[in-house]
Amino acid sequence: MRLRTLKAVALKIGFWALVAVLVLYAVFPFYYAIVTSLKPSSQLFEVSYWVDSLDFSNYVAVLSQPTFLAAIRNSVIVAISVVIIALLLGLTAAWALGRVRFRGRTTVMMIVLGVSMFPQVAVLSGLFEVIRTLDLYNSPGGLILSYTIFTLPFTVWILTTFMRQLPDELEEAAIVDGASPWVTLTKVFMPLLWPAMATTGLLAFIAAWNEFLFALTFTLTDSQRTVPVAIALISGGSQYELPWGPIMAASVIVTVPLVVLVVIFQRRIVSGLTAGAVKG
Repeated sequence: MRLRTLKAVALKIGFWALVAVLVLYAVFPFYYAIVTSLKPSSQLFEVSYWVDSLDFSNYVAVLSQPTFLAAIRNSVIVAISVVIIALLLGLTAAWALGRVRFRGRTTVMMIVLGVSMFPQVAVLSGLFEVIRTLDLYNSPGGLILSYTIFTLPFTVWILTTFMRQLPDELEEAAIVDGASPWVTLTKVFMPLLWPAMATTGLLAFIAAWNEFLFALTFTLTDSQRTVPVAIALISGGSQYELPWGPIMAASVIVTVPLVVLVVIFQRRIVSGLTAGAVKG
C-alpha cells in the first residue's frame, strides 16, 4: 500500500515537473524578449533574466517609425480580411460538404486536406505569376488572396466536421417552417457554430498575422509590407549594428494582441476543436 502511494506521488511530481518544463520552454522566449526590450542599448549584452529598470526607449524608437505603424495597419487590414473571407467561404463549403449528400463528398474532403499539406515554397513561383497576372503585386489584395488560399482548407475542414455533428432535426424543422438553405445556415446553424467559427477565425488571424514568406515575396515598398517583414528589415545606425532592442520591442508589440485574443477566446477554441471529435 505504501509502495503504491509513493508511486502515485512520484507520478504526480513527474507530471507537474513535465508541465513546468513545457511551460518554461514555451513562455521563456517571450519573457526574455520583454526583458531585452526594456534594456537600454548599453546593457543589451549583459546577461540578466530580471528587469532591473524600466527603459521604454526601444518602444519609443519603434513606434516613432512611420513604416512600422504602416506595417501594423497593413497586417490588421490583411488579417481581418482573410478571416472574413475564409469564414464566409468556409461556412458555405461546410454546409455543402457537411449537410448535402452527394457522390464524391469524401474525395472532396481529402483534396481539401491535401491542399493544406503543401508547403508554401512549393507553390511560391506559381502563385507569384498568378498575383502578377492579376495585377495584385505589392498590394494588400495579393496578400489576402495568397493567405486565403492557405487558410481556407483548415477552415473548411474544421467547420465541416462541426457541421456534421449538428442534429438533422434542426434542419428538418427549418425546412418544414419554409426556411431557405441560407436562412437555415445563418439563423439556425450559425448560432451553434460560434465555437468552431471562433476557433477557425482566430487560427486564420494568427496565420495571416505571422506569415512572412508571402509578405516578403509579394510586397516591394515599405508602405505595403506587413509586420513580420517590417521587423526583419529593422536596421541599426550602421550596416554592422543589429538593433536587438528595437527588434525585441517590435516583437513584443505585435505578439501581445495575439496573446490577449487567445486568452479571451481560449474556452471557445478548446470547445471548437473538440466539439466535432465525438458524436452525440
